[in-house]
Amino acid sequence: MTPFIKTNFDLCTGCGICQLACSMVHNMGFNPRSSYLLIHHKRENLYHMPVVCNHCKNPYCMNVCPAKAYEKLKSGTVVIDSQKCVGCGICVKYCPEGLVHISLETRKAVKCDMCQADPECVKACPTGALELAFRKDKDREASGEQTDDI
Repeated sequence: MTPFIKTNFDLCTGCGICQLACSMVHNMGFNPRSSYLLIHHKRENLYHMPVVCNHCKNPYCMNVCPAKAYEKLKSGTVVIDSQKCVGCGICVKYCPEGLVHISLETRKAVKCDMCQADPECVKACPTGALELAFRKDKDREASGEQTDDI
């Protein structure tokens, strides 16, 4: 089973608590701009669209990285090896959701790492707009490989 963060935009109030939790965990400070997720405020703030990394099956960010700094874990989570990243920013341009950033402090690419399958944004969301869900990986099931390893 592959973990992912399911978004329920109809439950999102746009409060930004998820962004604060993410920024605190990853950047040791409460700053929504340093969060690894976005909230798009639509229709004069009538509704809000949380946007999270999809950890794509065929990730563009990983495919275009010239330094091969990306890795897809057995769980399906796509992570960046900061030791290999050269900070060129090509992955930033190719992320379809706009969720890969170059850190101002390290000058390396950063993105959601699912907090080791225990996302802080999900735990912090007071309305349930973000939830940890699991999808079956049909390829791994077809091969007979066990799918309960997160």
